[in-house]
Amino acid sequence: MPKTVWLLVIGMLVNTTGNSFLWPMNTIYLHDHLGQSLTVAGLVLMLNAAAGVVGNLLGGYLFDKIGGYKTILFGIILTIVGLALLTIWHGWPQYVWLLALIGFSGGIVFPSIFALVGVAWPEGGRKGFNAIYLAQNLGVAVGPVLAGVVASYSFDYLFVANLIMYILFLGIAFKFKKIQTEDAYGPTAALPKGELKNRAPLIALCILGVGFLLGWLVYSQWVSTISTYTQDLGLSLKQYSALWAVNGFLIVLGQPLIAPIVRKLEGRYKAQILFGLSIFIVSFVVLIFAKTFTMFIVAMVILTFGEMFIWPVVPTLASVLAPKGKDGFFQGLINGFATFGRMLGPVVGGVLAQAYGMQVTFIVLIGILFLAAIPFFFYDLPLKRKKVTS
Repeated sequence: MPKTVWLLVIGMLVNTTGNSFLWPMNTIYLHDHLGQSLTVAGLVLMLNAAAGVVGNLLGGYLFDKIGGYKTILFGIILTIVGLALLTIWHGWPQYVWLLALIGFSGGIVFPSIFALVGVAWPEGGRKGFNAIYLAQNLGVAVGPVLAGVVASYSFDYLFVANLIMYILFLGIAFKFKKIQTEDAYGPTAALPKGELKNRAPLIALCILGVGFLLGWLVYSQWVSTISTYTQDLGLSLKQYSALWAVNGFLIVLGQPLIAPIVRKLEGRYKAQILFGLSIFIVSFVVLIFAKTFTMFIVAMVILTFGEMFIWPVVPTLASVLAPKGKDGFFQGLINGFATFGRMLGPVVGGVLAQAYGMQVTFIVLIGILFLAAIPFFFYDLPLKRKKVTS
C-alpha cells in the first residue's frame, strides 16, 4: 500500500477515534442527562445527520474544485471550532446547534478522504477503501472503550477528549499536502463545464445509494434506539461501549476469516453486498430475542461480519463509477445517502420503539433490510442499458 494511502489511513483512525468518544453516547446523553424523550433525541440526531448530508455534498464539490487538501483542512478547522464551543456549552439547546455544526463540518471531511484514496491508489480497488474502513473501525473499537470509562466519571470530559483528538488530526492533515497532485484530481481534472456527458453511472450510483441509505437507516439503530434499549435492560455504559469495541476489533482481526470469501467474490461487488445484507438480517433476528449482554454480543458479532462485506464495497463502486474529475462529487453523493440514512434512522426507530416496542421495531427493520436488497440488486441496470461496465 502506498505511503500516501497510509497517511490517509492514520488520519482516518485519529478522526474516528475522536468521534467515537461522542457519537455512541449522544442518545444516552440527550435522554438521560438532558431529559429529552427518544423521539426528541431522534430529531436532534436527524438534524446532525441532515447537516452532514449538506457537508458531504459540499465536501465532494470542493474536492473537485480546490482539491482534497484544502477541503479537509477547512472541514477540520470548522470542527475544532464547534468542539471548542461544545466543551463550554453543552446544555439544552446549545447542544443541538453545535452538534449540527459538527455534523456539517465532519461531512465535509469524509468524502474528501475517500476520494483521495481512490485517486491516490486507483489500482488498489477495494483494498484502499477497505484500509480506510479498517481504520474507521479500529477507531470505533478504541474510542467507545475509552469513552465508557471517561463518561463514568463525567460526560464533560468526552467533549474535551474529542477536541484533543481533532487537534491531533489537524496536525496529521497538514501532511496531506504531499498527496496533492493536480494531474490526479482538482480543477485541472474536471470535465468541460463540469458536465456529466454519460448519465448512466450517476443514475446507477443513485440507485445504489438508496440501498445504502436503507442499510444505514437500520444500522444506525445501534447508536439510537438499541443504545437506550440496552440501558432499559440494565446493561451499563461500559457494557454498551464494549459492544462497539467488539465491533471494531473484530473488523480488524476478522479480515483473515473473510479473506477466502472476498477472494472468491473478487470483482463481484453485487454478490458481496447481498451476502453481507443477508448476514445483517440474521443479526436483527437475534436481536428480537436478546435480553442479556451475551446475546447482544452475539448479535453484534454477526452484524460485524455483515458490514465487512457491504461498507467497503459501496465507496469502491462509487470510485469505479466516477468519471475523471468527479471523484469528489461521487464520493460526496454516496456518503450523503449514507448520512441521510443515519438521519432518518433515529427518528424512524424512536417513533416505532415508543409506539410499538422494540420487538416490533426489530421486525420492521428486518423488512427494511429485505427492501434494501432491491436497489442493491438492480443498481447496474442503467449501465447495462448504456453498455457501460462497472
